[in-house]
Amino acid sequence: MPKMKTHSGAKKRFKKSATGKIRGRHAFSSHILEKKSPKKKRNLARPAQIAKVDVPNVRKLLGGGK
Repeated sequence: MPKMKTHSGAKKRFKKSATGKIRGRHAFSSHILEKKSPKKKRNLARPAQIAKVDVPNVRKLLGGGK
């Protein structure tokens, strides 16, 4: 059997942390930033942890196995 290819879109959007958690960008961080507070924008700039229900799908797309 041929190897599974990593999903090109997923590899650009998600990273695996050293402990194995999946990190990605926050939602609501790209436009209409004028009305958001500086504190909110700072927090949105940091990577977000992906929701538990989405982790298996993202791992599969990244070629993480189980």
